Amino acid sequence: MMDVKWTRKDLLSIYDLSAEEITLILDTAAEFKKVSQRKIKKVPALRGKTVVNLFVEPSTRTRTSFELAEQRLSADIINIAADSSSLRKGETLLDTVKNIEALQVDLIVMRHSAAGAPNFLAPRVRPGIVNAGDGAHSHPTQALLDLFTIREKKGSFKGLNVSIIGDILHSRVARSNMWGLLKLGANVTFGGPSTLNPKAFEKVGVRVCHNMKDALEGADVVNLLRIQHERQRSGFFPSVGEYSKVFGLNPDTAKYLKPDTLIMHPGPINRGVELDSSLADGPQSVILEQVTNGLAVRMAVLFLVAGCLK
Repeated sequence: MMDVKWTRKDLLSIYDLSAEEITLILDTAAEFKKVSQRKIKKVPALRGKTVVNLFVEPSTRTRTSFELAEQRLSADIINIAADSSSLRKGETLLDTVKNIEALQVDLIVMRHSAAGAPNFLAPRVRPGIVNAGDGAHSHPTQALLDLFTIREKKGSFKGLNVSIIGDILHSRVARSNMWGLLKLGANVTFGGPSTLNPKAFEKVGVRVCHNMKDALEGADVVNLLRIQHERQRSGFFPSVGEYSKVFGLNPDTAKYLKPDTLIMHPGPINRGVELDSSLADGPQSVILEQVTNGLAVRMAVLFLVAGCLK
C-alpha cells in the first residue's frame, strides 16, 4: 500500500482527489474485498459509529451497496428517504441535515438531484459527508468501483484506452470516471451523438467522437451509459430505436471491439438500447463484478473518512 495518509472527512468528488489518494482508496478496497470472501463477513471498523443514508433521489445498487458496506463494518445505520422526511413539508436540506447532526451521528451518505448539494453541506456540518451522487455533477464511488474493476482486470492505467459512450451530457458517472482515469494516466474517449456529447470536453484532454467505429476501435475498456430521460428537457435524438441502431453496443457495432475489451455499465441497463443482452451477459462483460467491487470500495471509503472525524 502506498505511503500516503487520508486526511479528508468528506468524499465529495473525484476531481478533488490526487492520483495518490485514489490509489490509496483502491488499495484499501482490495483489502476489504477479502473480508467479503471470508466465512464471517464482518469487521468492527465502524463499531460505535452511526451512519445516516439520506437518499433524496431513487437508488437501488448504490443505496443497497452502501447499507451492506456499513453493516459489514459494524456501524449503526439510519435510512432516510425523501418521501418519508420533512423535506416533503418544506424543510430546507440544511435544516434537515442540521437536525440529523443534532442526534450526534458520525457520517451522512447522501444522494441528491441538485448538483453541488454535498459540497454545500460539507463545510456547514460536523458529520462526514459521502456523496452518493448529486445531479449530473459527481458520483465518486461509482467511478472508484469502475477504476477498481479496470485495475483488477488490466493491471495498470498508463496508456490504457477507455471509451465512455452514451448520454455524456447528463452523466455524473462520465464526469467522475473522466477525472479519475485522466489522473491515473489513461486515455479517455467520449462517444455519443453530438447533442449528448459536447466537444467542450476536449478542453480537459478527452477525445470526443460522434460515431461508434471511432469510439470502439482500439478501446481496452468500453463503459456504456443509459439515456437519462429524467434529466432531459427536450429531444436529443430522433427515437430510441434510432439511438440503439447508431450508438448502441450490439452484435453489429461489437465487431469493432478487440477480443479482450472489457464491457462495463454502471446500471441500470436499458437492454436493447445502449447495450444488447448478448453482450451484457457475454464473456467480455464485467458488469456484475462492478457491483461486487462496489461493496469493497464503499467499505474502504467509509473506513477512511470515518478515520478523519473529530
